[in-house]
Amino acid sequence: MTTYPLLHHDHGVAVDLGSTLLPLRQILGVGLNYAQHAHEQGLTPPERPLIFTKNPAAAALHGDPIVVPKICQDREQVDFEGELAVIIGHPTLNATPEDAHEAILGYCCANDVSARWWQKKGSGKQFFRGKSFDTFCPLGPLVVSRSEIAEPQALTLYSRVNGVEKQRSTTGDMVFPILELIVELSRGMTLLPGTVILTGTPSGVGFARTPPEFAQHGDVVEVEIDGLGVLRNTVAFE
Repeated sequence: MTTYPLLHHDHGVAVDLGSTLLPLRQILGVGLNYAQHAHEQGLTPPERPLIFTKNPAAAALHGDPIVVPKICQDREQVDFEGELAVIIGHPTLNATPEDAHEAILGYCCANDVSARWWQKKGSGKQFFRGKSFDTFCPLGPLVVSRSEIAEPQALTLYSRVNGVEKQRSTTGDMVFPILELIVELSRGMTLLPGTVILTGTPSGVGFARTPPEFAQHGDVVEVEIDGLGVLRNTVAFE
């Protein structure tokens, strides 16, 4: 099985390709890319992909703590979002679907940790700040080569908090499939090697629950995807 380790490198995260390192250069997220996640918020799925970015310094590894900074502790707000991450392996511009497939280095589990107040109210309705605090994008445990995943749109995704299942869905439920996302994102904009695409989260996130469930110090959050292993991180309040 062809896999690539992830490691800390120059205040960020890189993929170890053996002969070289591929630093993670950019993190692109896709909002409301599962219909049921839109519905649990009383929304309809978007007609075009809803794109946001995260600071690359938010990247963390399997086993790293999710550090909740003090400015996120005055409100119950920090939430989990289990997702499939796609790692781009070479420069990609104006891709066809065939190009998009060849551009993929591999896949891994991801947790798009989100400070909901900062996401929705604290930054002029821009997602970036609430998604970009340090350690708010755990990735791993390994990057699995695209050649090892026969059908990336047929993977079951689970999220658990302290062993209790919170999310379960299949990547086949994406509104915009992976290749379509790469084609769209690369239109007029080069996707650099080391770009991470977070492909969206299914329903079951904490803020949409009744009552809402937000991260507590010591919580263990797991994201598991068929063939990609289990990403596990513990929440630590600063």
